[in-house]
Amino acid sequence: MKHHLIAVLFLSMSFSARAETFPVRIKIEASQPGAELKPIWRFFGADEPNYAYMKHGSELLGHLGDLKKNEVFFRTHNLLTTGKGEHGLKWGSTNAYTEDAAGNPVYDWTIVDRIFDAYLTNGVRPYVQIGFMPQALSPKPEPYRHHFPDASYEELFGGWAYPPKDYAKWEELVFQWAKHCMEKYGEEEVLHWYWQVWNEPNIDYWRGTREEFFKLHDGSMRAVRRAIPKARFGGPDIANGKGDDYLKSFLDHCLKSDAASNGAAPLDFISFHAKGKPVQHEGQVRMGLATHLNDINDAFAVIAGYPEFKETPIVIGESDPEGCAACMGQNLAYRNGTLYSSYTAASFPRKLDLAEKHGINLEGALTWSFQFEDQPYFAGFRSLATNGIDKPVLNVFRMFSRMDGQRLPVISDAAVPLEEILKNGVRKSPDVSALAARSDKRITVLVWHYHDDNIDGPDAAVTLNLGASPGGSPKVTRTLIDETHSNSFTLWLAMGSPQSPTAEQIRDLEKISQLAEVSDDTQVSSREGNLEVSFPLARQGVTLVELEWQ
Repeated sequence: MKHHLIAVLFLSMSFSARAETFPVRIKIEASQPGAELKPIWRFFGADEPNYAYMKHGSELLGHLGDLKKNEVFFRTHNLLTTGKGEHGLKWGSTNAYTEDAAGNPVYDWTIVDRIFDAYLTNGVRPYVQIGFMPQALSPKPEPYRHHFPDASYEELFGGWAYPPKDYAKWEELVFQWAKHCMEKYGEEEVLHWYWQVWNEPNIDYWRGTREEFFKLHDGSMRAVRRAIPKARFGGPDIANGKGDDYLKSFLDHCLKSDAASNGAAPLDFISFHAKGKPVQHEGQVRMGLATHLNDINDAFAVIAGYPEFKETPIVIGESDPEGCAACMGQNLAYRNGTLYSSYTAASFPRKLDLAEKHGINLEGALTWSFQFEDQPYFAGFRSLATNGIDKPVLNVFRMFSRMDGQRLPVISDAAVPLEEILKNGVRKSPDVSALAARSDKRITVLVWHYHDDNIDGPDAAVTLNLGASPGGSPKVTRTLIDETHSNSFTLWLAMGSPQSPTAEQIRDLEKISQLAEVSDDTQVSSREGNLEVSFPLARQGVTLVELEWQ
């Protein structure tokens, strides 16, 4: 009886959403493949390093590794923070560096190794953030730890946020750590990793001057390259896109650095952060996609102004709908459902478009979203899973992982133009468009139906036109994320929002949290010699159409 009621609820939600429709035609230029579709989505991160080796953290790392084995990267704060593995929201510790009574360094890589081992065991590689300041090296060691969220904003940035009182000891710490990684994991492995120092030094994460950060960066790069000469080192992972003039100032500094004058690469990659800015509008969440993409656009414009960095890989080291993954509450509940997943689907192709516009080499865009141990179910955190239950947004990355080959041109009569999104966001008509790729006899098309406002709207009646068939009828597979597919959150709500779900409920939630295939409402036809695929797509829906020919 219980399962029958849940099914009835899901069906009623589905039928009510389809009361109205509007037509959308999307032309896929399947005969005009362009450049390689880069898997920029394969980067993730979190504030809390210790979750990686805990029950649900290790399980989620396995899901991430499965997306693209050994090509997914993870960045985390607090890898050098003092403490014996204590953890909490926006906190973690490893005790990698302490000092004895005489002030001599004591190195202990036990917990850091445990974190990296958790990554590598699951097919994930480190994007090594060198930070934060060990208590013994901080010029202001107390107060050191915060207890978010039971702390004021000022109390968050304690002794861990300061420059070292001894730069030589800091540099030796970084060298010893990199040397240990080289010895433990081998050169072939560590040369795949990304290395950078600190987080967002242009805001309160860094309680030093700009010049002191540049000094920290230079010393850290020297230390890593001394241990691993061919290591991939970059930065500065600043906040707010170009960070006013900070990104330009950093790039100027790097071009004049000792590394550059000695013939070494001044930077192996360039990294910055970009976030959206949701607001409350008429009692609902209104997303800030324009703010997010403008941060990226502005930073790309700065980098494009340097011929020296034209080919340098760029990683958007945090790229999210807003800040503070560890914040929770009803106002953030949209992160549990399909607004977050449709935002993710709509935003990633626009990052690629902006890179093409500026002629720069975008290698990755890192989603600062993981999971939180021992927290309520669906509490409103920005996360990929909750207590081992995958959220809809994780299924977008599963869709991305099934796309490869060369990117195909897409023309949608319901797409909101990029320049319009940069100017106003998606505030009038919804944005219904697609990302497409071709590899041999396989074409994949990701279609999204997105709007900044978290309000209901009619379904899109989508028709994909793929031109002339390469030969014969293809096998068509369609996967779907919407209110009733690949969506654990709506099932959890239908269960009555249990905070202590039964074993049977957990099994049901785990099952529906996986990427769901659908066959109903998908029509394949030929029109004037062109192959067409038609289907409905609800507001905030995302679907992947895969076509394969023998």
